[in-house]
Amino acid sequence: MLYEEIFSTYTNKKIKGRHITNESIEPILEQLNSNFKVKIEGKSVLEKPIYSVQFGQGKTKIYMWSQMHGDESTCTKAILDLFEVLSKDKDYATFIQSTYTLYILPLVNPDGAEVHTRENINKVDLNRDVNECTQPESEILKQIFEDFQPDYCLNMHDQRTIYGIGDTNKSAIISFLAPAFNQNRDINQPRSKAMYIIGKMNNVLQNHIPGHIGRYNDTYCDNCFGDYFASKNAITILFEAGHYPNDYARDITRKYIFIGLLVAFDIIHENDIVDDNNSDYFIIPDNKVSFFDILYKNVKIIENGKEKIINFASQYKEVVKDGIIVFEPFMVMIENDTHNYFGHIEYDLEGELFYSNYCSIPENDVKSDFFIGKNNEFIDGILKTQ
Repeated sequence: MLYEEIFSTYTNKKIKGRHITNESIEPILEQLNSNFKVKIEGKSVLEKPIYSVQFGQGKTKIYMWSQMHGDESTCTKAILDLFEVLSKDKDYATFIQSTYTLYILPLVNPDGAEVHTRENINKVDLNRDVNECTQPESEILKQIFEDFQPDYCLNMHDQRTIYGIGDTNKSAIISFLAPAFNQNRDINQPRSKAMYIIGKMNNVLQNHIPGHIGRYNDTYCDNCFGDYFASKNAITILFEAGHYPNDYARDITRKYIFIGLLVAFDIIHENDIVDDNNSDYFIIPDNKVSFFDILYKNVKIIENGKEKIINFASQYKEVVKDGIIVFEPFMVMIENDTHNYFGHIEYDLEGELFYSNYCSIPENDVKSDFFIGKNNEFIDGILKTQ
């Protein structure tokens, strides 16, 4: 299958950027054809509708959800791209309809999405609420699982720009995980099948983003939805959309999430999943915290009257202003061995002296406007061209 060609043909051009809300997706859901069943499953804390989309009547049941963390919107865009394919490619739509029953929540946390926060409006992380279900959004997500009884669960998230692949200087564009179902992180048949599918997705995606795919940490969390569903013997796969170079809007990363979905549908359809063949999964390197947005190397500071050469960094914070996400950089001091870190942008300042109107040496959470040497002015963390 020519995955890149399919994406370029069917990308939903009406939706882009980081700030994806109910207002963004509702016009798209309203225009879906009669093959789709769109339903309001319930309301958020602030009475915003939580939508589901069902498609197909096939034997294999797949449950998908995105944006349970309101600021993690990349997979939502990829899901809307999937809807575009299913709306316009009759052959592919027929294949999915006859093979699968899809039950999709494209945006679980509409209140958090509106203000672009991880938590819901009550400041609760919905992905730490599966046991008590103290929030209406959590209750909806869990109740559908219990009613639908899916064979597969696709748990779709974003990860921060700080993640890289192993000890390399490659960013983690996508990370996958077959979540543990118990504290021992044992491998039962459903988890083994999830590992097999991830290994095959990785094999395909390596042709598109070689070296940029990681394996997410599998520490068991009994209050997380993915781990809970895995404990109920659903074949569960975590998607983590990460940072493609210079793609802070994540409109390139969405393509590879979309391709991963199509590959997963193909692999599951082949129905030859080998339970004990997980070697392709375990060769995927761990993703790890190894990146800053901007790294400044070999900078001179004067601290307590003494000269010192340091590295420091800037990290972006995403802030909503007039409905648009603005990336505001703030300084970060690096306490550990800086040789273990990379920057998505790097500057070697060759021993030039730091000075700023805000602080005498770099300080955490201070705005990234400063000078290094006589000729290097940095505004919003970036070197100003002369």
